[in-house]
Amino acid sequence: DLAAALRELRAQYEALAARNLQAAEDWYRARCARLHERAARSQEAVRASRREAGECRRQLQARLAEMESLRGAHQSLERQLQELEERHSAEAAGLQDTIGQLEDDLRNTKNEMARHLREYQDLLNVKMALDIEIAAYRKLLEGEETLFSTGSVGLSAFNPLPNPTYSLQPRGYGSST
Repeated sequence: DLAAALRELRAQYEALAARNLQAAEDWYRARCARLHERAARSQEAVRASRREAGECRRQLQARLAEMESLRGAHQSLERQLQELEERHSAEAAGLQDTIGQLEDDLRNTKNEMARHLREYQDLLNVKMALDIEIAAYRKLLEGEETLFSTGSVGLSAFNPLPNPTYSLQPRGYGSST
């Protein structure tokens, strides 16, 4: 009886062990399936992260290349700007010199015009004085002609005024004309 009870116990234990073994295997398979599933998701996430990292690296390299290109363009534009500023400052200095020369020329021309105007005024004054003297001599000549035509011709007729008030005297001018 004891052997039958032991066999029965043993059969129960074996059945329980088989059930426990089956449950453990099921739990293990489920756990492995979940882990495989999680690993597959993780691998997919790693692949996506790697793709994203690769894309980011490519974008970073593209941005770095673009930045270097822009830096070179910036340096080139800075050099051109500096050259333009130097050229414009040189042109401005040249123009300032030209303006100074033109102002000097203008001043000289104005001074020369003023000198010419003074000379012209002096010449005009001389001309007017000469015109007055010529008119006086004409009057004298007309007076002498009337004396000759009346018939009384004497020495006093040639010089009707013993002390004439007009005379042609040389004038000294400071100009070179």
